[in-house]
Amino acid sequence: MKFGRIDKVFLKWRWKPYECEVPLFDANHFLKIVKGKSMAFVGDSVGRNQMNSLLCLLNHVAHAEDISKRYSNNTINFLHWFYPDYNFTLAALWSPFLVRANDSDLNGHSNNNLMNLYLDNVDEAWASEIENFDFVIISAGQWFFRPLIFYENGQIIGCHKCGQKGIKDFSHYYGYMKAFRTTFRAIINLKGYKGVTFLRTFSPAHFENGEWNKGGNCARTKPFTKEEIKFDGYIFETYMTQVKEFIEAEKKAMKRGLKFLMINTTEIMLMRPDGHPNNYVYGYSKDKNVTTNDCVHWCLPGPIDTWNEFLLYMLKMET
Repeated sequence: MKFGRIDKVFLKWRWKPYECEVPLFDANHFLKIVKGKSMAFVGDSVGRNQMNSLLCLLNHVAHAEDISKRYSNNTINFLHWFYPDYNFTLAALWSPFLVRANDSDLNGHSNNNLMNLYLDNVDEAWASEIENFDFVIISAGQWFFRPLIFYENGQIIGCHKCGQKGIKDFSHYYGYMKAFRTTFRAIINLKGYKGVTFLRTFSPAHFENGEWNKGGNCARTKPFTKEEIKFDGYIFETYMTQVKEFIEAEKKAMKRGLKFLMINTTEIMLMRPDGHPNNYVYGYSKDKNVTTNDCVHWCLPGPIDTWNEFLLYMLKMET
């Protein structure tokens, strides 16, 4: 809205399940549940998007202090907030692939568009931080569509859209599957971890008329109807890839006395092509030469607040 979006109806649409109501977010109740505890969002910027939504929702009741600089091992992409009146810590730990990753350097030439993914090695930057957290929300998605080199046991085993001769080409589903398998295994194997782990399922983008860097946009101002939505194709397969890994991990977690829960948001977000910033972000709407629109992240306040309504509802059931 600050950068020129005129329509405001996207603020008023709300997802409703069949034959029941999801309660509105109650900030007082949320803070009562998490008093004296800690919560981390682990993943990419869409996960951080959810944390920003939560900060806004809680702001009606309490203001958080940015304590990121207190952490000696903190990176610029690790954020920590603290609610002193509730002794509650909230964190966003940036790790878009969840596993170890770095820029590719094939044949001695670095390629910033190509990344190495070590599918059997968790990203220790976040994994080493969550052991004492009470709630951990895991999510990842859009980065796996990029050109990637896949490593296992220290060796290249294939790639996704890398365009390199002699390297087997895999779909993005393979890397996605392995990354979640490694992530869940790492959490289950943390010796001191006793927290509740949530998987927030894949968040679909809504680019139309082109790809994200080729003029694609998301200019719709209304949600899709049930007749317009099709929960199939790569969105459904990406969703099912992580769900299958979650189901297997949940069985193993139960044996260790750990709780794994799923915040299932993929299909409901597929219905909201109107809920993205599109070109109304960072002043892009004022620059006609900019062709990159944001159809990945979600407007605040807006559809993404539903994720935290789900989160609160599930927390109430677990406490």
